[in-house]
Amino acid sequence: MVEEFEVRTEGPGLHEITRRLRQRVDAWDGGDGLCTVFVRHTSASLVIQENADPSARRDLEAWLERLVPEGDPRFTHTAEGPDDMPAHIKAALTATSLSIPLVDGRLGLGTWQGVYLWEHRRRGRARRVLMHLGR
Repeated sequence: MVEEFEVRTEGPGLHEITRRLRQRVDAWDGGDGLCTVFVRHTSASLVIQENADPSARRDLEAWLERLVPEGDPRFTHTAEGPDDMPAHIKAALTATSLSIPLVDGRLGLGTWQGVYLWEHRRRGRARRVLMHLGR
């Protein structure tokens, strides 16, 4: 089963999508298998990260911002603004797809793990995510 859904972001940062994935997995009722999630963009990514303490998300966001700051004079790909190339680099450093085991019809995430779409652009956008559930 493949489904596509939209994630609206308000700007940069980690946007949790775990609940949306769980709802789709619950509706599938397929037992053991694999959930593959894929973001259809080159300036956003997906990560599995702690979802209990928001300071972990803030620290990750701040670290990646320091690693790939805007305004590097060596960037030539700036057609959509100063956050254009940094967003592509951030997506390349993280992941555009994730594989999560399905165990007894549930996402096999750990206690404190959540799935996040990581928006790397300053302006909010509608992001398209594909989800594949299979045995």
